[in-house]
Amino acid sequence: MDWTWIFLDSMQRGNQRDRDRERAQARTGGKGKGKDDGLTPEQRRERDGKALQEKAAKKTAQAASSGDAGGKSNKK
Repeated sequence: MDWTWIFLDSMQRGNQRDRDRERAQARTGGKGKGKDDGLTPEQRRERDGKALQEKAAKKTAQAASSGDAGGKSNKK
């Protein structure tokens, strides 16, 4: 095998990777990687903790209103 074929083949694979990356970025709307929401890790933890507490409170309120306190029902 000639070295030019090896070189051209590797270039084609590289070009295909670049095209695939561009297509993937277009599908995701150009969001990209990372969490650039402008919050520090501490602020993010507080925000997430508050969201989890609200979710748990909503779930317990829903369970209490349906008469099932989160346990399994024994209805047959």
